[in-house]
Amino acid sequence: MADEAAIAGGLPGEQPAIRRARPSDRQVLLDHLLRNPRDNLLLIDAAERVGRPPAPGEAPAHVLIGEVGGRVGCVATLQPMISLEADAPASWFEAFLPYLAGVTSGLIKAPVDQADGLWRRIEATGRRKLLDRVEWGYALAPDALRPAPLPEGATERPAERADLAELVEAARQSLREENRPDPFRGDPTAFRSWVSARLSRARVLEHEGALGFVGYADVRNASGWLIQGVYTPLAKRRHGFASAGVSRLCQHAFESGGSHVQLAVVEGNAAAEALYERLGFTRFARFRTILFS
Repeated sequence: MADEAAIAGGLPGEQPAIRRARPSDRQVLLDHLLRNPRDNLLLIDAAERVGRPPAPGEAPAHVLIGEVGGRVGCVATLQPMISLEADAPASWFEAFLPYLAGVTSGLIKAPVDQADGLWRRIEATGRRKLLDRVEWGYALAPDALRPAPLPEGATERPAERADLAELVEAARQSLREENRPDPFRGDPTAFRSWVSARLSRARVLEHEGALGFVGYADVRNASGWLIQGVYTPLAKRRHGFASAGVSRLCQHAFESGGSHVQLAVVEGNAAAEALYERLGFTRFARFRTILFS
């Protein structure tokens, strides 16, 4: 039987077996990934969704298992993003590379060195980048949160069906500010359905009858929460809405049992970095995100 050190190193003398994860693999995947929940939070979320129907507008989870001697050595995902387990040795990266590089369109989100090597292979097949950016991963533990006060007159609450039109517009504005494609132009109905499916993950600040902040926690489990899709309308910026909204979302995560909260900031966005660091977030990893077709 292979020992743990040999499995982690890829066992030079034994060929690893790569296969698609099945629903019956869910627990063994989680047992493996939960050894490092902070760095593997997206993979943990994908593992929990193996074999389960996706939400409207979302891709089903497609997880790959690398095994040596019948034991899990490494995990990767093809959907909803292309990623490999954090700190995977080079031998495992090479074993998974033909599978990861065979995807014809998608989203790479991985540590910079992994993403660089993967994109070189994918680019050689004629794929083109739609988005390419480096991000810093930030994490926050419950005892590190420095709460921000609500702006005067603002209230915090879960998003509601009546907010849908404003949430759709907020999502479109956010994409435009990031120079990303606007799916609404091609299929408004599908885009509305996608935003609608995320309502249960969103919390908002309301002020003077309009939304002053919206934030989505797309991963919500005991091993950690992941905040994505944070947006503050232009007129509400520099008035404390963003810091208060993120602060309240973090408090909600901790009250719901999340062990930590994490988010990503585009490298060079000094204002966002300062905001999150004031709340108590600290850097833990550097990622590269590439959207391609």
